[in-house]
Amino acid sequence: MPNKPVVKNITIDKESILKAVAEQLQIALPILKEQIGEKKFERRIKKVAKILVAGIKKVAVKKSAPAAKKAPLKKKKDVKVLKAVKVTAKK
Repeated sequence: MPNKPVVKNITIDKESILKAVAEQLQIALPILKEQIGEKKFERRIKKVAKILVAGIKKVAVKKSAPAAKKAPLKKKKDVKVLKAVKVTAKK
Protein backbone atom coordinates (compact mmCIF):
# COMPACT_ATOMS: atom_id res chain seq x y z
CA MET A 1 0.00 0.00 0.00
CA PRO A 2 1.69 3.24 -1.09
CA ASN A 3 2.09 6.02 1.43
CA LYS A 4 0.17 9.23 0.83
CA PRO A 5 2.17 12.48 0.89
CA VAL A 6 2.01 14.36 4.17
CA VAL A 7 0.11 17.66 3.96
CA LYS A 8 1.19 20.61 6.08
CA ASN A 9 -0.97 23.66 6.69
CA ILE A 10 0.67 27.03 6.26
CA THR A 11 -1.19 30.07 7.53
CA ILE A 12 -1.24 33.27 5.51
CA ASP A 13 -1.71 36.63 7.20
CA LYS A 14 -4.63 38.90 6.32
CA GLU A 15 -2.41 41.62 4.91
CA SER A 16 -1.10 39.43 2.10
CA ILE A 17 -4.64 38.26 1.32
CA LEU A 18 -5.84 41.86 1.33
CA LYS A 19 -3.12 42.85 -1.15
CA ALA A 20 -3.90 39.90 -3.41
CA VAL A 21 -7.63 40.71 -3.45
CA ALA A 22 -6.94 44.38 -4.18
CA GLU A 23 -4.65 43.45 -7.09
CA GLN A 24 -7.26 41.12 -8.57
CA LEU A 25 -9.94 43.81 -8.35
CA GLN A 26 -7.67 46.38 -10.01
CA ILE A 27 -7.00 43.99 -12.87
CA ALA A 28 -10.69 43.15 -13.25
CA LEU A 29 -12.03 46.73 -13.20
CA PRO A 30 -9.82 49.01 -15.33
CA ILE A 31 -12.82 50.74 -16.97
CA LEU A 32 -14.12 51.89 -13.59
CA LYS A 33 -10.72 53.41 -12.83
CA GLU A 34 -10.96 55.55 -15.96
CA GLN A 35 -14.50 56.71 -15.16
CA ILE A 36 -14.19 57.73 -11.49
CA GLY A 37 -10.52 58.65 -11.31
CA GLU A 38 -7.51 56.97 -9.80
CA LYS A 39 -7.78 58.34 -6.25
CA LYS A 40 -11.45 57.37 -5.74
CA PHE A 41 -10.83 54.02 -7.42
CA GLU A 42 -7.95 53.14 -5.07
CA ARG A 43 -10.01 54.12 -2.03
CA ARG A 44 -12.99 52.03 -3.14
CA ILE A 45 -10.85 49.03 -3.99
CA LYS A 46 -9.29 49.21 -0.54
CA LYS A 47 -12.72 49.30 1.15
CA VAL A 48 -14.09 46.43 -0.93
CA ALA A 49 -11.00 44.30 -0.27
CA LYS A 50 -11.36 44.88 3.49
CA ILE A 51 -15.01 43.82 3.38
CA LEU A 52 -14.20 40.67 1.40
CA VAL A 53 -11.34 39.67 3.71
CA ALA A 54 -13.16 40.56 6.96
CA GLY A 55 -14.77 37.12 7.33
CA ILE A 56 -11.52 35.22 6.91
CA LYS A 57 -10.04 34.10 10.23
CA LYS A 58 -7.27 31.79 9.14
CA VAL A 59 -6.49 30.57 5.68
CA ALA A 60 -4.53 27.39 5.34
CA VAL A 61 -2.68 26.55 2.18
CA LYS A 62 -2.00 22.89 1.72
CA LYS A 63 1.59 22.19 0.89
CA SER A 64 2.62 18.64 0.30
CA ALA A 65 5.70 17.48 2.12
CA PRO A 66 7.97 14.76 0.81
CA ALA A 67 6.52 11.30 1.29
CA ALA A 68 7.82 9.15 4.11
CA LYS A 69 10.28 6.43 3.25
CA LYS A 70 8.91 2.96 2.78
CA ALA A 71 9.80 0.30 5.32
CA PRO A 72 12.52 -2.04 4.06
CA LEU A 73 11.27 -5.36 2.78
CA LYS A 74 12.10 -8.48 4.72
CA LYS A 75 14.75 -10.58 3.11
CA LYS A 76 13.65 -13.94 1.86
CA LYS A 77 15.54 -17.03 2.82
CA ASP A 78 18.10 -18.24 0.36
CA VAL A 79 16.59 -20.71 -2.04
CA LYS A 80 18.78 -22.93 -4.15
CA VAL A 81 17.93 -22.95 -7.80
CA LEU A 82 18.12 -26.33 -9.45
CA LYS A 83 19.25 -26.65 -13.01
CA ALA A 84 16.63 -27.78 -15.46
CA VAL A 85 17.29 -31.26 -16.81
CA LYS A 86 15.87 -32.27 -20.12
CA VAL A 87 13.94 -35.49 -19.82
CA THR A 88 13.47 -37.68 -22.89
CA ALA A 89 11.19 -40.65 -23.12
CA LYS A 90 12.80 -43.98 -24.02
CA LYS A 91 11.19 -46.16 -26.69
